[in-house]
Amino acid sequence: MNVRGRIYRYVGPADLKAAIRPGRGSRRIVSPADFAHWAAGQAAVELLEPFTFVVGMDGVLRLAPRRSEHVACANGEPVLSAGEISFIREAGRWVVDEVSNQSTGYCPDVVSWPAVARALDAIELGHPSCFTHQVVFRRCPGCRECAIVREGDFICVFCGSDLPEEWNVDAAPPHDRRC
Repeated sequence: MNVRGRIYRYVGPADLKAAIRPGRGSRRIVSPADFAHWAAGQAAVELLEPFTFVVGMDGVLRLAPRRSEHVACANGEPVLSAGEISFIREAGRWVVDEVSNQSTGYCPDVVSWPAVARALDAIELGHPSCFTHQVVFRRCPGCRECAIVREGDFICVFCGSDLPEEWNVDAAPPHDRRC
């Protein structure tokens, strides 16, 4: 792990990564003015739903419509975090309402939160102190499937094996199954 945090490689289906058209998957948000301009360009109905986000290796927040693939949002590159994010207006300014690490393409650990917080601080967006919805991803040592731990039950839903306590999703080569 480096000073920016753990790096997450894409672990989802190869065909989704192969379909990426560089530069068309997301909008880089590097300043408060960038965010204001981006938000002004969104339809009111779009702002009611969460958006797909990644924090790129440069620490910059990238946003895309909710139904976008995280790998497209990241232009196929590794990320420092990924998930879904929503915004609301509060006291005349934009703030983050909800944010999760829900990305089955990158399966980031909950410890990726500091990268998200730094990216949001850089564009002066108020935000919660952690992910408002935390998803715990693990790769099963038995069947090698990627699983989501629910309610603290570290048991693989595919084969019944115990799942490790520590994040291990990128410990094996990517395959065509999503988390």
